[in-house]
Amino acid sequence: MWGEKMAGIFRFSFGPWNIHEGEDPFGLPVRESFDFWKKMEFAAREGFEGIQFHDDDAVDLSLSFSEQERNLNELRERLADLGLEVEFIAPRLWVDPFYADGGFTANDPKVREKALARSKRAVDIARALGTERIVIWPAREGTYCRETKDAKLAVERFLEYINALLEYDKEIKILGEMKPNEPMDSCFSPTAGHFLALAENTIDPSRVGVLIESAHAVLANLEPSDEMGFALALGKLWGIHLNDQNNLKFDQDKTFGSVNLRRAFSQIYLLDKYNYGQNGEYVGLDVKVMRTQNFEQSLKHLIYSKEYFLMLLDKVRSVDENKLEQLRASRDYEELDFYINKIILGYD
Repeated sequence: MWGEKMAGIFRFSFGPWNIHEGEDPFGLPVRESFDFWKKMEFAAREGFEGIQFHDDDAVDLSLSFSEQERNLNELRERLADLGLEVEFIAPRLWVDPFYADGGFTANDPKVREKALARSKRAVDIARALGTERIVIWPAREGTYCRETKDAKLAVERFLEYINALLEYDKEIKILGEMKPNEPMDSCFSPTAGHFLALAENTIDPSRVGVLIESAHAVLANLEPSDEMGFALALGKLWGIHLNDQNNLKFDQDKTFGSVNLRRAFSQIYLLDKYNYGQNGEYVGLDVKVMRTQNFEQSLKHLIYSKEYFLMLLDKVRSVDENKLEQLRASRDYEELDFYINKIILGYD
């Protein structure tokens, strides 16, 4: 059985924003807030090992430098006491109105300068918390109408920004988390392939890879497993955000596996077959609580995303690869399709 040869190592993570109060663009919060350390205790209790942070999730950036350093040391110690480590830090360059026109691709050089300064501080925060991984989500690095930014200059500024961070710290790894749209109408470098092409032109391509999110791939009308396979083939899949998505809508961040089990199966199959996690990579979950859930029920999405993954992993490891090869060789794809679906349904 091929499953005996699969050797993925799967450790799970999520970010504190995944346990939220239900506010959306059309309505106010519907739940109370969980205390930050309650979220961390939940993570440890449910078998998560990593926590994802934006820079301002980790520390209040309005504090003095000495206060920030003191709080970061306390955060690292308390997380370690719970058996949790920081997976990555991501500079949040999309909330502050100052970055309404983007950060590192903004037309205003003062905005670009401030975006870089904040990102360098995010690198410092990452190192203080024991991680070398910096995730870049270019949320507002795009346009609402094409002529507002010069597309060529924007890509060149993107490259300058990545190079500046690589130069700032010679040990960090930068993971691009690409998305084709939202919050902008159209985002520069919309897919993993775009970003990896950019990465090859940086001063140190060996330190630039990708974090692929299931829903972002779907929004680009791509199969998440294909995006992952592309990055795996190049040795660049350094992080994932698993979730689910009802086709080409807004970024729903639904519970992983809750919409399309076959799509979820395909992702896990590739991750396991090609030993994802052997180099310390996490299975990151970026899933949001349904707005209808009350306070007591608003942790289920994380629990069930992890459970879906583990249940499907058992199915993946029951696949007979020899049978798949025979069906491929005979080009009997109807039989192959039926075989995989029988496994998912528990009939094989």
